[in-house]
Amino acid sequence: MATSPPPLPADFAPMARGLAHEIKNPLSTISLNAQMIQEDLRHVRDVVGEGSMLADELARAARRADGLVRETARLRDILEDFLRFAGRVEPDRQPVDLGVLLDELVAFFDPQACESGARLRYLRPEKPVVAAVDARLLKQALLNLLLNAVQIMAEARAKRTPHGGAADLLLRVEEPAPGIVSIHVTDTGPGMDAATKKRLFEPYFSTRRGGTGLGLPTTQRIIEAHGGRIEVNSEPGRGTDFTIHLPVA
Repeated sequence: MATSPPPLPADFAPMARGLAHEIKNPLSTISLNAQMIQEDLRHVRDVVGEGSMLADELARAARRADGLVRETARLRDILEDFLRFAGRVEPDRQPVDLGVLLDELVAFFDPQACESGARLRYLRPEKPVVAAVDARLLKQALLNLLLNAVQIMAEARAKRTPHGGAADLLLRVEEPAPGIVSIHVTDTGPGMDAATKKRLFEPYFSTRRGGTGLGLPTTQRIIEAHGGRIEVNSEPGRGTDFTIHLPVA
């Protein structure tokens, strides 16, 4: 099982928030201006029309503006991931029916799963499964796992990497022992080797192009703040099962 990242210094979170504030303001300005440039270029292109040398120049400028908008959006996502990872995790634990919580999560995420080509299957427990959790934080942790799974499966299909179908994504809850509840997020993607599994929760380690490498470490911090743990079982060429084990109380 992958080891936990070292604890962050006590003064790290406020420093991170201050730095993020200094970055977010100019980044927002850059993004807004890039979008305005996009609109201006579209307007000028409509006026000039197709077929002229100027139209070709405008098309090249438009592609550069599009790239600038994409990159600023990517930087904003990286910054948000960093803030979630660096922030203090203090769960407000309340009794929650996990079946209802997962109903809400599935309703929210299913359209995105379908758009990515994945089939999200939820095996809802037949009776209420209640645990003391922070519903908002647990949803965030599970969403990180679901997003990671659909992205990994989509990449496997695109690259024709050996996989277990790269389409089905299973979400289920079980009670393996008294006082313990487990939530499984199981994909049919490419799986991973032992070396990748060992580094899985290292900050900034990612096997995906464009991944920030902070989603899984953030998930681990949230689960451990609840007094739980994450177990990972994976088979190369077949898929991966993430299991979150949580104390009931």
